[in-house]
Amino acid sequence: MKFLRDLFILAGRLLVHSKRMPVFVIISIIQPVLWLLLFGQLFGGVTALGGFGTQSYVDFLVPGLAVMAALFGSAYSGMSLLMDHERGILDRFLVTPAARGALIGAYVAHSGVLVMGQATAIIGVGLLLGAGMTGGVLAYPVILLAAFLLGSAFGALSNALALMIPRHDAIIAVMNFVILPLVFLSSMIISTEAMPGWIRAISAYNPVEWAVRMARGAFLGGDWLMVGVNGAYLLLFSFLCTGFAVRAFHRFMAKS
Repeated sequence: MKFLRDLFILAGRLLVHSKRMPVFVIISIIQPVLWLLLFGQLFGGVTALGGFGTQSYVDFLVPGLAVMAALFGSAYSGMSLLMDHERGILDRFLVTPAARGALIGAYVAHSGVLVMGQATAIIGVGLLLGAGMTGGVLAYPVILLAAFLLGSAFGALSNALALMIPRHDAIIAVMNFVILPLVFLSSMIISTEAMPGWIRAISAYNPVEWAVRMARGAFLGGDWLMVGVNGAYLLLFSFLCTGFAVRAFHRFMAKS
């Protein structure tokens, strides 16, 4: 109970900070929205090739870009931890009776909560552009869960990186190196049927692809088994990444 209370308080502090300085959150939403507007018009006829599960490319694209917002919105969350460390805020928390797991958990939870809001914005824009959420009302919480799990996972990795390599430029360079290939090795913007065989094979082991399949399966409806299987993969990945971040935090405390 103490852990959950501390986690709620510490994550709330980070959310208040994001609310006061929403620039980064807004930017991470704008990029997928631009992709939705541009790609939705540019590649609108690509669904005629088949394998997209829908005749509307906007329907296909919206859940993928909701996942993109989660990915880009969480990949640099380690910057918040690093800034708190540089300002001495993290050191002050370490001398309080707050649960140690809640300290790092708050940064991970903060990432997960933010990306759910970003995914909601993408879905809203998509619906305004005429996308049809044929999966029904249940699709919305499933997409949010996919965004939360992916955002928590990459938020955890970003925070672990901030603890191991406490430099802003290092976080940006490493996360850019990691996330961009993962985007293009997924069906975020193109059907797996249109991919070369070797890319299709790699995408099956891509956590971003798991999130895309989970979100798209719910959005388009009809394949809830795929939603469940990829959701299980994503849950395990998020759990492992969070465990890695907790271990990095314990090592950081041991050195402090």
